[in-house]
Parts: sequence; structure tokens; C-alpha cells
Amino acid sequence: MTEHITGRVTLITGASRGIGRAIAGQQAALGDTVIGLSRRAPEDDFPGAYYTADLTDPDETADVLRRIGERHAVDRLVNNAGFFVPTRVEDTTLEDFDAQIAVNLRAPLQCAQAFLPGMRARGYGRIVNLSTRATLGRVKRTAYAAAKLGIIGFTRVWAREVAQDGVTVNAVAPGATATELFESNMPPGSEEYDRVIAGIPMGRMGRPEEIAAAVGFFLSDGASYVTGQTLYVCGGGSIG
Repeated sequence: MTEHITGRVTLITGASRGIGRAIAGQQAALGDTVIGLSRRAPEDDFPGAYYTADLTDPDETADVLRRIGERHAVDRLVNNAGFFVPTRVEDTTLEDFDAQIAVNLRAPLQCAQAFLPGMRARGYGRIVNLSTRATLGRVKRTAYAAAKLGIIGFTRVWAREVAQDGVTVNAVAPGATATELFESNMPPGSEEYDRVIAGIPMGRMGRPEEIAAAVGFFLSDGASYVTGQTLYVCGGGSIG
């Protein structure tokens, strides 16, 4: 059984729904003090404090991270917030590209910069970055795959930089997961949805709770000797 010390403060971006909301519920149940951050507050009861900010705006992001840091000593950071605009390379606008890079890559950098100093000073910390199976190749993912491949680069570099400070940095790369975001871009029953399912050896979508479980392992104290790694949680989609 994976050890988990209760009472840690866990910040989760993109926590209002989907994978982020599943992670929040899981960590709250384990005894963490949970903080959520996203553009909009969740519609249901969130198991902790909640902050809102537009993560495409670097100044607004910096301001909300400052306010969180003034109130909470964040021990665990989950860079989960993300979105994608499904377009082929020739149809990818620079505006869409910049927005996807901002949320999926620049915002995680700002979050790490805000809370790593405190983790290092306390001699303990966990960072889990959410990547995607799409980094291995999927149509209509030019900007998204680029940003999420950058997240894997962040993970490996940061892990090297803080390995002797009691801080681990790992990544989880989900495959197709049944979230509102995914299904709004590829509605069930559509040709593209069916094509995605056909490419998953298990023949089904993942559930947010299954991704949360992988994140929970990396957040746990039982994973204290694991750093710089990327775990694909994709029903076998990463193996062909």
C-alpha cells in the first residue's frame, strides 16, 4: 500500500471538472488540504479552497499565485490545467497556438516558480505535470502536442535540478479520457471519436479516476525514490 502523509497542502490547476476534479476529491479523501485553481469556479461543492484566474494571461496568473502563496504553504503541485483546439497544421492559427502554449506550458512554469522555493526550503515537495499520449503522434494536435512534449522536458529538467532537495517531479500522460473537454471536441458517436477508440487496445476511454490514481502515486510518500519519469495511462494506446 502506498504511504501518504496527511495534512499536506496540494494545489491542483484545472480542478473544476474532469481529471482535475477527480484528483481533488481523491487527495481530499486522503487528508490533504486541497486548493483548486482554474478560469471558472466549479459548479459543485469543491473539497477545499478555490481560486480563479485566466491562465492565458501571465499577469493574472502571477497575481493569483502570489495570493495563494500568501495564504498557503503548498507542498504538492499538480499542473493539470490544459486545453486543445483540434486543427490540422495548416489550419492552426497563431492565436490558438499562443493560447495553448500559455495554458499548457507557460502556466505550469509560473506555478513551479511560485512554489518550488518553499518546497526546497522545507525539504519536501511533489510536482506532477499532466502531459498526454498525443505527444507520440495524433492528428489535429500541432500546438497541444508541442506544449505537452515540452511538459515532459520540464519534468526531466526540474527533476534533475531539485533531486537533492527532497522534491520529486514526475509526469502523467493520459490517453483518451471521458471528460467534458474531450467529448466537446470529439462527441461520442462521431467518426473521429470512433477512430480514437479503435486505436486503444483496451477498446474504451479512460475514466478521470484512473488518471487521478496515477497522479496520486506520484504525490505519495511511497514514490519518494521516483523522479523525472513519465507514466502513460492510456489503455495501451502508447504501445500501438
